[in-house]
Amino acid sequence: MKTVADILLTKPKPYNVIAPDALVIDALHMLKDTNLSYVIVMAGSEFCGIFSERDYSRNVALKGRSSANCLVRDAMTDDMPFAALADSVEKCIYLILDFKTRYLPVVDDGAFEGVITMHDILRIILSNKELVFDNDLAERMLESEGKIY
Repeated sequence: MKTVADILLTKPKPYNVIAPDALVIDALHMLKDTNLSYVIVMAGSEFCGIFSERDYSRNVALKGRSSANCLVRDAMTDDMPFAALADSVEKCIYLILDFKTRYLPVVDDGAFEGVITMHDILRIILSNKELVFDNDLAERMLESEGKIY
């Protein structure tokens, strides 16, 4: 069965990192420059959360805040489930579905290792569906892709 460690081996080391005291406008520029939908919020080597396009729309734009003076820490998501390197892809799918999230930070022995995204999971499903888990779970994940918030 595929694990989180297997997924991280196929991904580059995280380079989309920003400090919690950075301005949201800087995070938005980083999103554009990296062509990703999220940035990892770190204070030194400590994982703090994730700032995503969704965080911007919900916690900045819709609240009438300015991205030019709002700090990332005030708009990021920090209450999300975590995955460990030994966790199965199937466990990640259940976490994504149960918590309605798109990103799973990976922490192993207290050290931040990376982020597993819903798209990472879908790539594995599409390329190794028969090796990952049963067809019912694969179909549930594919059907709910547009419904995860």
